[in-house]
Amino acid sequence: MKKKLVEVPGTTLPFYTYEQDGLTFFEFNATECNPPEPMINTIKGLSLLKSNNDRLVGIFFHEPFPLYERIPFTISHEAVELDSGDFQVTFKKSE
Repeated sequence: MKKKLVEVPGTTLPFYTYEQDGLTFFEFNATECNPPEPMINTIKGLSLLKSNNDRLVGIFFHEPFPLYERIPFTISHEAVELDSGDFQVTFKKSE
């Protein structure tokens, strides 16, 4: 899988895009950041979700519970704890 750097205005982290299984993924890693940087980058990154086939994937050093309260109701999320102890949270438009 080849990841391509994508510019997301207002973010401080690199975002990458790739396609897999007919879906377009946008991904960023916030494990080295301090609050509120992960939340700000996530909120800005949500603007990338244009269709139901788009996913935003963020990697966080803990599950970002305060973030969930700030995302629009039209966005759903799924969190998975990784072997490293970090959390991968995938956001998508709600159906």
